[in-house]
Amino acid sequence: MDFEHVIPALIQRLNDEGIRYGVIGGFAMGLLGAPRSTMDLDFLVHRDDLVMLHGLLSNLGYERLAFTENVSQYVHPTKPGGAIDILHAFRTYSLSMLERATSYPFQDLNITIRVLQPEDIIGLKVQAIANQPARRAQETLDIEALVKRYRGVIDWKRIQQYYDVFDLGEDARQLRARYGATE
Repeated sequence: MDFEHVIPALIQRLNDEGIRYGVIGGFAMGLLGAPRSTMDLDFLVHRDDLVMLHGLLSNLGYERLAFTENVSQYVHPTKPGGAIDILHAFRTYSLSMLERATSYPFQDLNITIRVLQPEDIIGLKVQAIANQPARRAQETLDIEALVKRYRGVIDWKRIQQYYDVFDLGEDARQLRARYGATE
């Protein structure tokens, strides 16, 4: 994916259309100061905005490869367009994540990008671990990178909640102990 080509066209349209979104995944990690390589864009989008989003992506040349209650996936027929994965926000937790998303200026492209808060990115990574245990190593590295970056200001109660939802509460307690936070 050619991020310099895709980001301005896509993000400006999301903002202009009032689509409730938050960037997640590897691109969000970079925007939050914990960069890692990524080949696609990942978003959390309010379920009520999915029809509008589909029209927008279709107008940009993207084709929808998958659509379920929880996710949709788009791909562009040209390599620079790349792939876009969408998580659908409709449950209490994901709707709260969207409400907390913060707009970050992206000076290089003169736009603002809505990004989920670090704790909420961690919550989605915990969900990924629970749903696909084979992803534990990479997701744990990402979680630890965010915890290191936001160590002094991170909301440990919210992180503990996310781990508890997936019966991984002890993992959160160990994470908190490793990074010097006390109960």
